[in-house]
Amino acid sequence: MRLADLDQAKSAVLSSLSSRDSQRGYRRAIDEFVEWYCSGPRLSFSRTVVVRYRMHLESRMLAAGTINLLLGAVRRLAYEAADCGLLSPDVASSIRRVKGVRKLGVRLGNWLAAEQGETLWQCPDTERLKGKPGLREPAHVRALRKLNNAFLVSHSHPR
Repeated sequence: MRLADLDQAKSAVLSSLSSRDSQRGYRRAIDEFVEWYCSGPRLSFSRTVVVRYRMHLESRMLAAGTINLLLGAVRRLAYEAADCGLLSPDVASSIRRVKGVRKLGVRLGNWLAAEQGETLWQCPDTERLKGKPGLREPAHVRALRKLNNAFLVSHSHPR
């Protein structure tokens, strides 16, 4: 695939996205891939190239989620290139099968015990705060209350 073909496939990817944020993210990811692809000896766009790109991303010590996001854009690029007739469907299919990076580890942070969560739900007393200027329920408590209400609503109806 020539550079002009990659640019045409990139345009097809970006035009298929409705969100400006998605377009910006995919544009950045594809541009980064093309810059890397053009910086070394140019092999044909294939599964081998995408695996090497994944290894390059891993060597940069990027987070697994970031690597998977960047690889997703490259997979989409291959898919659109095949749709435009710029890449064989077999090659595009092999590129789409390049595995992402496993997310390992445990989420960090301090998690609340059941009793602590219950205490958080109960305070502050919103009845006491009504009508008192400058006193509001903290944002994290409001967010937790909304999540709890959404959870209760979604689980109260039998499916």
